[in-house]
Amino acid sequence: MVTRQPIVSILGHVDHGKTTLLDRIRGTAVVEGEAGGITQHIGATEVPLEAITETCAPLMGDREFTLPGLLFIDTPGHRAFTTLRARGGALADLGVVVVDVQEGLMPQTKESLSILKRNNTPFIVAANKIDRIHGWNPNEDEPFVESFPQQSERVQDRFQDALYDVIGDLYDAGFPADRYDQIEDFTDTVAIVPMSALTGEGLADLLLVMTGLAQRFLEQEGGLEANPEGQGQATVLEVKEEKGFGATVDVILYDGKLNEGQDVVVGTTSKPKETSIRALLRPKAMDEIRDPSERFDTVDEVKAATGLKVSAPELDDVVPGAPLYGATPETVDEVVAEIESELEPDIDLDEHEGVFIKADTLGSLEALASEMAEAEIPIRMARVGDVSPRDVIEAATLDQREHQCILGFGVDVLAEAEEELTEHDIELITDDVVYNLIDAFEDYQHRLKSERQQQARSRIAFPGKLKTLPDHSFRMRKPAIVGVRVLKGRIRNGQRILREDGRVVGEIKSIREEDNPISEAEQGAEVAIAVADVQLGRQMDEGEIYYVDIPEGDFQQLSDFDLTLDEQEVKQEVAEIKREEHEPYWGM
Repeated sequence: MVTRQPIVSILGHVDHGKTTLLDRIRGTAVVEGEAGGITQHIGATEVPLEAITETCAPLMGDREFTLPGLLFIDTPGHRAFTTLRARGGALADLGVVVVDVQEGLMPQTKESLSILKRNNTPFIVAANKIDRIHGWNPNEDEPFVESFPQQSERVQDRFQDALYDVIGDLYDAGFPADRYDQIEDFTDTVAIVPMSALTGEGLADLLLVMTGLAQRFLEQEGGLEANPEGQGQATVLEVKEEKGFGATVDVILYDGKLNEGQDVVVGTTSKPKETSIRALLRPKAMDEIRDPSERFDTVDEVKAATGLKVSAPELDDVVPGAPLYGATPETVDEVVAEIESELEPDIDLDEHEGVFIKADTLGSLEALASEMAEAEIPIRMARVGDVSPRDVIEAATLDQREHQCILGFGVDVLAEAEEELTEHDIELITDDVVYNLIDAFEDYQHRLKSERQQQARSRIAFPGKLKTLPDHSFRMRKPAIVGVRVLKGRIRNGQRILREDGRVVGEIKSIREEDNPISEAEQGAEVAIAVADVQLGRQMDEGEIYYVDIPEGDFQQLSDFDLTLDEQEVKQEVAEIKREEHEPYWGM
């Protein structure tokens, strides 16, 4: 067994500097390391220890690192993190959450923190863009601990205010945190490293903390052990068409080795597939990687940990996030069974109700399901891949309208499914942020509830309180017509009128606003109502208070509706009238 390089995933909110940070790390390592000292593979960037120690030299002192280097996942964001799974858990050993020091924690940042917490992955926070603080004097590539004392007192105060806000946000999210150079125990406090990916300030600090934490905690726990001669174990990052090769898979090899011609088993949309490696492809050096015609070298063998492209027959239906394991004739059945179990998402499904969820990878599907469980949203079905006609048809068979819904995370909709969505009237919600998906689904539920309540308002009596207006009697009887003001709630045609003494005086036959007939009048309206079986001056008088009469069955149903405070008050007043005049337990 040997110590492999830790796998580091960069996470954070859009535009907070994830890609710029990776570019800076690559650029610095190329400049300061030996020629060819950095290797950028498909989906990952290997930064050797020599390049790290060269960058961190001003801060190293007598420290010595034994790790071979760091392997950065080259697809920024939590998407890559959730895609990289190993035996149902996160493959990344360490996370770096990039935060704009002046903007603080944003939706995708909080989502990233939630994913890291759920996977028990140690992480540090890169408080980026310190060069954007008003008045900051950049010191190219200097460590933060050397650049910060050179700033004016006013700039230092601005920085501290911004940093304290980030610390407070992290604390609210459940993570005690502090500036890295002020931490005594890194096991219970998240390290924040101030930096600028643009100027390189603090990059040395960041690499030092990353490497130090990886060596101190991960190596000691044996989490970085790899067998360089064992059967290769990899996770599929992406499936891509490559000219001259057809469908290929970009993988992160985290244990063992892969050889050209070797038999492997890989997870697909249906069941694990046996195939043989046709070619192992690695990009050329950094200075040539932008030339597509010379992009890849074919190699005979690759050892962990690294990123590479694998060419093999029939890879079109491989699932991102699925395992790719080496196998021999003697072990193939065992490997197939193992991959089958790993392809089962760790998701609790409801047998009877719930929504359909789709995601682009297994890890993303599990991340979405976890957040939905916290939001107490039941899941009926969960699958990887774009939204298909089959998904729509199955969603249409559900009984409850609020569950006839498909939530898609990072997926597209197949053309044939578009027609099915329209035909079956299935709600489709897609987004690249889990929190946005959940918020949109809750909005959808609220909209359905409002629509149902609106329909129910036409069937049952809702609270309404009105007052007859002085000098507004237009007809004394057959029917009586009188002007009223709606004090609270609303009145509607067909509703009966209740006196304060509990007597029902008549039914509203029509409502007119000025000269226009209307079906209902809301709070604040002054209208004329025609009431059957009433004679003004006997059953009704000007200047008196009346209520909408609410039958007991309707009254009990009102608890299912979102009543306004005024409607709730009127409901209670009607209940008190009924209980006093009729029966003490009326409506209970």
